[in-house]
Amino acid sequence: MRQQLVTLLVLIALPARAASAPGAGAGGVVVARVTHADAGRGLAMPEIVRRMAHRARARRRLLSAAEAAPVRARVRAGLGAGGGIVTNEYLVHVSVGTPPRPVALTLDTGSDLVWTQCAPCLDCFEQGAAPVLDPAASSTHAALPCDAPLCRALPFTSCGGRSWGDRSCVYVYHYGDRSLTVGQLATDSFTFGGDDNAGGLAARRVTFGCGHINKGIFQANETGIAGFGRGRWSLPSQLNVTSFSYCFTSMFDTKSSSVVTLGAAAAELLHTHHAAHTGDVRTTRLIKNPSQPSLYFVPLRGISVGGARVAVPESRLRSSTIIDSGASITTLPEDVYEAVKAEFLSQVGLPAAAAGSAALDLCFALPVAALWRRPAVPALTLHLDGGADWELPRGNYVFEDYAARVLCVVLDAAAGEQVVIGNYQQQNTHVVYDLENDVLSFAPARCDKLAASL
Repeated sequence: MRQQLVTLLVLIALPARAASAPGAGAGGVVVARVTHADAGRGLAMPEIVRRMAHRARARRRLLSAAEAAPVRARVRAGLGAGGGIVTNEYLVHVSVGTPPRPVALTLDTGSDLVWTQCAPCLDCFEQGAAPVLDPAASSTHAALPCDAPLCRALPFTSCGGRSWGDRSCVYVYHYGDRSLTVGQLATDSFTFGGDDNAGGLAARRVTFGCGHINKGIFQANETGIAGFGRGRWSLPSQLNVTSFSYCFTSMFDTKSSSVVTLGAAAAELLHTHHAAHTGDVRTTRLIKNPSQPSLYFVPLRGISVGGARVAVPESRLRSSTIIDSGASITTLPEDVYEAVKAEFLSQVGLPAAAAGSAALDLCFALPVAALWRRPAVPALTLHLDGGADWELPRGNYVFEDYAARVLCVVLDAAAGEQVVIGNYQQQNTHVVYDLENDVLSFAPARCDKLAASL
């Protein structure tokens, strides 16, 4: 906490970057392009999985360290946090300012704040070829005053001094994995869509964090985070939309773009664009949890491997499961994971093997015959309220590395009681969040086909 206060004092001393100007968000229907964080790097499939697994484990190590800290320190560390655990797998592409400058933000339903790295960068992560956003270059950028409702609602903010330009809002925002952004809240024009978008461009004024100190588990293709949580700072809340949806193509597909939509039309896409769906639409409830108000909880009733229901009390899962676009691999409490692992070990007719380059825990040795005949793997099903059985496609929980002759189940264990449904398990699935009615709908889909139709 002492270090965070020091960084806050340093920021207050920074020179002003923009003059005050009025700004207001507007509701509407917008469409944006989404890509995987490792797209365009020429990485082999095992390397993509290994990087994903290592990011998830680095995040868990930070979480474990936080859990081992004194209670008072853990409470303080939570100030300003949306509760998200971000591992940066899918990036939403928008442009900020006038003239528009491109940014690539992790699409994260587990947090609220929208932010990107900004000049001057005092301590920032490497973001690759994209230049750091310079607020001074935008004619529509305006620092948010510290008496603005959105500033006062953020748990850890401070009024900047004269050097910031008349008491601007300086913030510190934390994530569950100890990632941190410190900077100035501002408003500017966000442009969604592009020339390849049949719906054209859509511009909205958004309050966002201009981050000058940004630390954590970040990587070179991103510039910040777009919070899609339930809180008032999130992008859906600021755009005043009643629903949003996303459809992630496979993380191994380097040519096709994924898509995110925000607005009333997001829910209608389940019916008007059903040609992109490859299976039935399932629907369950979204649950609010006052102790973690930004997160999207879903009523998980059980897990099946093949025809075997894993022995875990339903009451234990129903109140502790979230769906999270920012988390990579679905994680289970350690004992639940071991029970799921035991079922796979008993049902897969292959010898257990080390993970090799994939860096996963539950793996099997592939025989030579697997090169022309794929071995059978039991189905993995998440049972949700309302009869919404989410039977995952093979590619959403199985990774096969034929060069290393290994097959791995892409699941992970984590300390604590929370179940997190990550984005690896959501690939090629059209997921719709109906915020007005607290309903989650999902259907297997050709996400590239859905993106091309919008």
